[in-house]
Amino acid sequence: MKNVLSDRVAGLKPSGIRKFFDIAATMKDVISLGIGEPDFDTPKPIIQAGIEALKRGETHYTSNHGLLVLRQAVSDHLKTLYGVEYFAQNEIVMTVGVSEALYLVFTAILNQGDEVIIPTPCFVSYQAEVILAGGEPVEVATHAKNNFVPKIEDIEASITPRTRAIFIGSPSNPTGAVYPRSFLTQLAELAEKHDLIVVSDEIYDRLVYDVEHVCFSSLPGMYDRTILLGGFSKAYAMTGWRIGYVAGPKAYIDGMVRIHQYSIMSAPTVSQYAALAALLVGEPYVQEMRAEYDRRRRLVVDGLNTIGLPTVEPKGAFYAFPDVRSSGLNDDDFCGRLLEEEHVAIVPGNSFGFAGIGYARVSYATSYEKIEIALERIERFLKRQKNRKDFF
Repeated sequence: MKNVLSDRVAGLKPSGIRKFFDIAATMKDVISLGIGEPDFDTPKPIIQAGIEALKRGETHYTSNHGLLVLRQAVSDHLKTLYGVEYFAQNEIVMTVGVSEALYLVFTAILNQGDEVIIPTPCFVSYQAEVILAGGEPVEVATHAKNNFVPKIEDIEASITPRTRAIFIGSPSNPTGAVYPRSFLTQLAELAEKHDLIVVSDEIYDRLVYDVEHVCFSSLPGMYDRTILLGGFSKAYAMTGWRIGYVAGPKAYIDGMVRIHQYSIMSAPTVSQYAALAALLVGEPYVQEMRAEYDRRRRLVVDGLNTIGLPTVEPKGAFYAFPDVRSSGLNDDDFCGRLLEEEHVAIVPGNSFGFAGIGYARVSYATSYEKIEIALERIERFLKRQKNRKDFF
């Protein structure tokens, strides 16, 4: 048979994250700094809430939007933290993680050929979801010298008559950049000027260090043109529960629910009850985990810079993004040889867009002790690589 797959699917680039994770899984004694998943277990009270929901027989569909009590808790949570209030009845929909949220957003708002501006390096799913929805991603490079925060003039220069939306992820995966209020205010003015939607992925909003997180929809005039993505995977260590949400004006949410009801029906019921418990009792655990990530962050940044891999200090999430070009290797070869020779798994920067070429993503969502060992192995690898360069 010819053309078994659609052109959109056939043209998708395989995930560089998954590629290295799959290789590492076949090896012994590998320290994985590659996957963006907390090494903490879900806090016990959240697990218990899921168990109790099962015991009560909460094993049926919820409404397409999700449990109303959970949506109200999300609304209250956002209002308390950021002063932005969403109507729980029809301005929030619970999703199967932010991954489904991305699918819903772009499928709902994009017509064939519409463009979405995406600052890169960025999470691997962003461009792919735009393409699958029939749109065209337009990458705008960010740079280490600007702490991986986009320049507003670069974004404006990328706007065309086909531009439908600007997508931002702050805190950023993979760079750890947190966009400051000054930049976001400029972006808000730009969105207003060109009548654009801003899609804001804020899944790492609770994991910031020494800076404020600015919820984009809380900025003046941005409520009506912002689609906000959030979830529970990162801050509450709930990746396997697959629960997230989209919040935004009713007109956008209505469109997303139409897609959601045919593709998913409703987010997992037991996960919704666990998410409710996370919002009600999970804050002490968030603070405890955030403090530990901060401790690891300082170890990683100091360690990478000391051994000769220039690294901008990340202000959020749990990633560092070192420049590996001083090794004399491109990012694919650096990560491949490091895995083969020293059994340390990190992800090539080109996986996150063209602006990531020459860099690598290091996740510090693993234990402090393992990170210490990984840094020793990376240093040993770099010394060997320097000897190779000197020999040739």
